[in-house]
Amino acid sequence: MKSSETDKLFEKAEALRQKSRYPESLALLKQALKAYTSSRDLSGVMECRLSTGDVCRMTGDFDQAEKSYTAAIKIAKKIHDIPSIADAEIGIGLSLRAKGDWEKALEMISSAMDFYQATDDKHGIAFSLWAAAGSLRIQGDILKAIDTFKQALKAFKSLKQESSIGYCLCGLGGTSRIAGLFKDSLNYYNQANTLFARMKDTFGTAYSYCGIGNAHRMLGDYRKALVYFRKASSLYNKIGDRVSYSYTLWSMGTTYKMLGDYKNASGYFKISQDLFRKTKDPRGLIYCRLGLGEIALLEGRKKTAEKYFRGSVINAKKYGFKVERSHAEMLSSCLSGKTTSVCYNKLGLKLSFEGLPFNLP
Repeated sequence: MKSSETDKLFEKAEALRQKSRYPESLALLKQALKAYTSSRDLSGVMECRLSTGDVCRMTGDFDQAEKSYTAAIKIAKKIHDIPSIADAEIGIGLSLRAKGDWEKALEMISSAMDFYQATDDKHGIAFSLWAAAGSLRIQGDILKAIDTFKQALKAFKSLKQESSIGYCLCGLGGTSRIAGLFKDSLNYYNQANTLFARMKDTFGTAYSYCGIGNAHRMLGDYRKALVYFRKASSLYNKIGDRVSYSYTLWSMGTTYKMLGDYKNASGYFKISQDLFRKTKDPRGLIYCRLGLGEIALLEGRKKTAEKYFRGSVINAKKYGFKVERSHAEMLSSCLSGKTTSVCYNKLGLKLSFEGLPFNLP
């Protein structure tokens, strides 16, 4: 295959990736990678590795994403492409974050940020801020995450990058929900949804639909929440995103739990649990176990509930998830007939729960 033909193939793969058509994009990237490798075009091979990492990350194959980014770094070092090394480091950081390793993720993102700041790469700086904010959210430093998302939003607004602005708004929507600021969360997600719909960004639209659904859930409008979750699920299925789809299913399970439909709730928790196992997401697994444990408690199966809650506390401590640890400890306290919001207050979160069932954010 001629170099110009391979370039066109790669460009087509990139266009498909931008349209959230991930399986098709990945198939073309494999063809382009083979052709670039055959012609010993190291720059082309590196670009393919970076894009493959992005596609794998977006579809929940974080191990493969990490391998692709690592391969990209190896080649980038050979051809002395320092900016691409920083880009790949961010990708590795995001992949590690998704698997619960927020600490190492922050290290990788910080390394890339140092380069972007040294070279005054404004887009790189903004993207690093967004990536760091998401990692802080996983860690449970929610107030710092909100502040960092706001910094990223300001940076992307100055660059007039609409798609990135939308993802910052989604980040603010998610962190605001965890902080107990449910109306703020709804406002951020609505803004993002308007932006993504105008841009015809399928992934962003799905992401914001799920966020809008969760905001309505936290505000007690469970029927409206389910409408938005179904919209999100339909789009996630279409583009093959297992990660976000898993969290949407968990949200649907929680909504049915709040409506008293424990059979449906358990079904959704179990499906999302299977998906979280496949994507190796320890945080998602904690949420599913808490949901299943709470249903067990609501149905009078106290020993089963205790097993789920105890395991969740252990895993949350293991990974250093502050918010999830608070949820697990609060649910564990229910076994003795007590509930407390002290753990949330320590994290600066405006969350309080009166009794079963608990509408976790």
